[in-house]
Amino acid sequence: MKIVQGERGLELNGKRQHRETTRRNCHESGGCSSIACSDVGRFYSGRLALLLSWLVLTGCVTAFGQVASGGGYGETLGKWRTEREAKLKAEDGWLTVSGLFWLREGTNDFGGGPTNDIVLPAAAAPERIGTFDLQGGRVRLLVVDGVGVTIDGKLVREYDLGSAESKGSKTIVQGDLSFQVLRRGDKFAVRFRDKNSVARRNFTGLRWYPARENYRVTARFEPYDQPKEVPIINLLGDIEKYHSPGLLRFTLNGVEQTLEPVASGEEKLFIIFRDLTSNRTTYPAGRFLYVDRPRDGVVTIDFNQAINPPCAFTLYATCPLPPRQNRLTVAIEAGELTYHNPSSDHASAAITESAERSKK
Repeated sequence: MKIVQGERGLELNGKRQHRETTRRNCHESGGCSSIACSDVGRFYSGRLALLLSWLVLTGCVTAFGQVASGGGYGETLGKWRTEREAKLKAEDGWLTVSGLFWLREGTNDFGGGPTNDIVLPAAAAPERIGTFDLQGGRVRLLVVDGVGVTIDGKLVREYDLGSAESKGSKTIVQGDLSFQVLRRGDKFAVRFRDKNSVARRNFTGLRWYPARENYRVTARFEPYDQPKEVPIINLLGDIEKYHSPGLLRFTLNGVEQTLEPVASGEEKLFIIFRDLTSNRTTYPAGRFLYVDRPRDGVVTIDFNQAINPPCAFTLYATCPLPPRQNRLTVAIEAGELTYHNPSSDHASAAITESAERSKK
């Protein structure tokens, strides 16, 4: 019996076997810096001590020794972080992603039975749901009789899912399970979600650095004459092509830095970056950050909104890795910390290895 396990899942005698897992972090969060005061004499020291005590009591200084952000900004950031966690825990959030199955040309049967090409959890899926038929770059869904499958809330028996493109096909729903066909280069895959996934049930919550307004910086936007094609490797080793409108130049902690964002829709820029906290207090491979497009030649970069990529929460995401030009030489002690899930202990090494490979 031949068993092969790789980045694309587990194969048993040629059958792709579902395997649900969650990620864990490889390092706990480091400590926070404290406030240091110069000795300016007993008179001023005493008054300074009284002032600091009052600031702590009134909440102007946090327990981590960081000056708290102004009420408006702190409240806005807190709301944003609450929404970030709610999206992650939602029925269509990354915590529900429980499988990624690559399609071969021709028919690909899927269901809970062991004879299917795509084998789903038997306790959650019917013996056979149907077939994904890949022909010449287009995918068609065929559903077996007696199984209820919907798209856009309507029952379907056959459905042309088209060429899928990078954003994926329409979502296919069967009970608590859902499926979406994705295209990565010239390859097609089915992303499988389960509302009752182990990762969602065992979610331990997000952890963040304290809000620090000094990590909210203004960058000068230096546009390219024409959008520049940027090849970026993903976790599977495939090259994805993005387009960058220009360079962001800014100063952080007294050191000039640059980042090359890529386009993300009409209103946003997408930044994939790594810094000196990566693989220490933050996710090994790096983090993501979305910013508004430039206005009057400047862009506000708020590292307090830096987040973990989907690969921090599921094995079944094909995350892009930070390109060489986005590896910062400073520690960004802001934003989301490494996600810790004590129920999983085998993912971190593979992620760290991929991140290290991408640096070469």
